[in-house]
Amino acid sequence: MHNKTLSELSQALQSGETTSQALTQYFLDRIQQHDGQLNSFITVTPELALEQAKAADELRAQGKAGKLTGIPMAHKDIFCTQGVRTSCASKMLDNFTAPYNAGVVENVQKAGMVMLGKTNMDEFAMGSSNETSFYGAVKNPWDLDTVPGGSSGGSAAAVAARLAPVATGTDTGGSIRQPAALCGITGMKPTYGLVSRYGMIAFASSLDQGGPMGQSAEDVALLLEAMSGFDERDSTSIDRPVADFSADLNNDIQGLKIGLPKDYFGEGLDPEVNAALQTAIKELEQLGATFEEIELPNNKLAVPVYYIIAPAECSSNLSRFDGVRFGYRCEDPVDLVDMYKRSRGEGFGAEVKRRIMVGTYALSAGYYDAYYLKSQQIRHLISEDFKAAFKKVDVILGPTTPTPAFKIGEKADDPITMYLSDIYTIAVNLAGLPAMSLPAGFANKLPVGMQLIGNYFDEAKLLNVAHQYQQRTDWHRQLPEQFA
Repeated sequence: MHNKTLSELSQALQSGETTSQALTQYFLDRIQQHDGQLNSFITVTPELALEQAKAADELRAQGKAGKLTGIPMAHKDIFCTQGVRTSCASKMLDNFTAPYNAGVVENVQKAGMVMLGKTNMDEFAMGSSNETSFYGAVKNPWDLDTVPGGSSGGSAAAVAARLAPVATGTDTGGSIRQPAALCGITGMKPTYGLVSRYGMIAFASSLDQGGPMGQSAEDVALLLEAMSGFDERDSTSIDRPVADFSADLNNDIQGLKIGLPKDYFGEGLDPEVNAALQTAIKELEQLGATFEEIELPNNKLAVPVYYIIAPAECSSNLSRFDGVRFGYRCEDPVDLVDMYKRSRGEGFGAEVKRRIMVGTYALSAGYYDAYYLKSQQIRHLISEDFKAAFKKVDVILGPTTPTPAFKIGEKADDPITMYLSDIYTIAVNLAGLPAMSLPAGFANKLPVGMQLIGNYFDEAKLLNVAHQYQQRTDWHRQLPEQFA
């Protein structure tokens, strides 16, 4: 049952082959059996899940079930869930129970989906390896000695090991696509503003975007449709009708123009990753796509620009965690200043502190113009590069990550090397574009991700290309042996 796609699970529920309660219990049992090895969940919610599953079965009996009614899923622990701990994988919020649901949580509940629990992540979504979590590192199901990627590593590992059919993630600089690549699943970062950020705990507000993670492009399309929708409580939410992201999956891609950025296939790319991508390019050529080399001149500046803008926004967003209103508070403070200092010093981990300090420095008097303002100007140039590219091509293709998954602890003491894990993904967030990663083979017996980047609101086109590729290959159907 765990190898079935969302469509197959929906069919099984519809035909009476199983019930939502039985299906939910099945995945809860898999979590109990396997998650001790992976640490992919922070909180499992069996009672709530079975209660939601019972309600879904009742809806089905009344003939009121939708496509996703009764199908289990998991939420990254950055989305507020009413009555359930929402920790952001931080000691700071270890004791925080959200009093309301995030917009995304509301939307999937309306679709009738069942929440199995909350997945592990890098603390406050800051990291590329899922090693900064207060609850310990998540392990990659393909090799338990390697990282699953971050910050949505718990969601990626849970889907890869089939502990949940699908899961939500968030992507600030590649945090859906990079773990999707390292764990061999499909994940999408939608156009900025397509998915509500209400109730999604903020890291960098102009970059953060929620998105779906699943086995296949079809699964991602179905979950994205459930997640999307205008939300007046989010000032960045875009008011446009929710698209049927599954409608164009089966269109042929004859004549589609795909751009290959010169910089993406140069120095720093693992030869085995490159070989897997060249094979994938040939598959797409056989489907009728044409390829053209393109240039993104300012892409080389994406990482330094991101690591000014994101920490600056993080410094501002995380100032609310002060030990006064909610979250962690130090014991026996001497006075108010002591409480602030010690609550933040004890409540935040090393990577979060590092980014707060960098961001505060970049925003300080005398440095704001030199760093933050200049970064925003270069961000505009990066965006213009993409606009120029999309006048020539329909879709851009490249690697998601420079290498397959690396060993746990390998880059922990070298933040600069760690930051370069997102070298191919960051520019997309700076420009607010949609992009996705899908499995495209293996390197050193570990999954390789292929990244597809689209123009604004071209999610359906990306999903169409991915689905057509997945009809010819079975990389997305591969499962780590010990979780088969």
